[in-house]
Amino acid sequence: MSKSETNQTSGSLNDCFLHDKERLRHDEALAILQDRLAPIVGHETIALDDALGRVVAADIHAPHPVPNHTNAAVDGYAFAHSDLNDRPLNVSQTIAAGDIDPKPLEPGTAARIFTGAAMPEGADTVAMQEDCDRQGGAVTLPAGLKHGANCRLAGEDIRAGQMVIERGHRLKAADLAALASIGCAKIDVFRPLRVAVLSSGNELRTPQEDSENLRLGEVFDTNTPLLAALLDRLPVVIHRAGIVADTCEAVETTLSELSQQHDVIITSGGASRGDEDHMLSALDRLGKRHLWQLAVKPGRPMMFGQISRSGAASDCIYFGLPGNPVAAMVCFLLYVRPSLLRLAGAHWSEPQRFPVPAGFSIKNKKPDRREFLRGSVGADHDGKLVATRFERDGSGLISSLRLSDGLIEIPEHVTEIAEGEIVSFIPFTSFD
Repeated sequence: MSKSETNQTSGSLNDCFLHDKERLRHDEALAILQDRLAPIVGHETIALDDALGRVVAADIHAPHPVPNHTNAAVDGYAFAHSDLNDRPLNVSQTIAAGDIDPKPLEPGTAARIFTGAAMPEGADTVAMQEDCDRQGGAVTLPAGLKHGANCRLAGEDIRAGQMVIERGHRLKAADLAALASIGCAKIDVFRPLRVAVLSSGNELRTPQEDSENLRLGEVFDTNTPLLAALLDRLPVVIHRAGIVADTCEAVETTLSELSQQHDVIITSGGASRGDEDHMLSALDRLGKRHLWQLAVKPGRPMMFGQISRSGAASDCIYFGLPGNPVAAMVCFLLYVRPSLLRLAGAHWSEPQRFPVPAGFSIKNKKPDRREFLRGSVGADHDGKLVATRFERDGSGLISSLRLSDGLIEIPEHVTEIAEGEIVSFIPFTSFD
């Protein structure tokens, strides 16, 4: 995609953002992201074998039907349904899968046929071999077979000219099979996003630096491996940008440099207004901030904006996540992941939610805030499925992510939940 095309189709962002509320609700934040983000990358052509997980850049139509010809669904005998009676039929030919252009069926006869073999002209039904009685050169067919039984009709899976995959679809394994079935060897896809992952904090150390001599006040950087692992399943090229010091100059310089070489920057930490939190002010100086402070738990201080890039077709998109790993992962899954897929050419998608009875109770939840509890779904003592919440709720507890299967969503208006009440469960597999 040329620069002019990119500007016309995306423009990256619209400047008409909401700033009149201290904190945005979950649905308001999603609406901003969904409405104002569009693809910012160009196209490339790749082989089918390399296309899993990539986003299709142009509609793909079938040049021929699938199956290409009517064929037998079982091993058996092909015949004309009008010849079905109590009398044996002579077996006039044998047709195996791969036999090209079988000769027409002789009237009043049957053809020995194998699974996948093309039906001969004059035959419209197949009897399974285990239901037939073969005696020498003749076969007695079972009574009561319906017309067209055990046949796969030409085009019953995909019609000629039918759109098989639409632009913006992210390819799954079954999609590759469908594309192979129409002979598609190469695919036009969106180029992967170039994404930089940056952690912020003077207290952070990497395990590679010194895994044994962690001093009082220091912690290991958990967010970089966490976010890189979540990104690894997306159509992106990941750059681990390391740890930036908590100084205004270091943060601004690092963001500016990364923005010139990447489509997206994702940071964790430094997103609040503390004296040592510089991401917010650096973003305001380098570009535009469009989203900050969400009425969500965990994850209140999350940022979204853009950093200007001279001579580029689009600005660098910026996401600032909270420093606590639970909040960072939850915000990534709910907001950053669908945004990245949209920027990479895919349609906007919401995770699948399942209604499940609560195996817990809540009293006096804070109103006007959406909460995402970590939890799992399993059988109670009666064998019925219920949602159970992780016993502790801190946003720094990585255990709540490891030992849970998903998120339990509690809307803003809900202040109490009784045991047995229906709640929405979002399995982590919904983000896979």
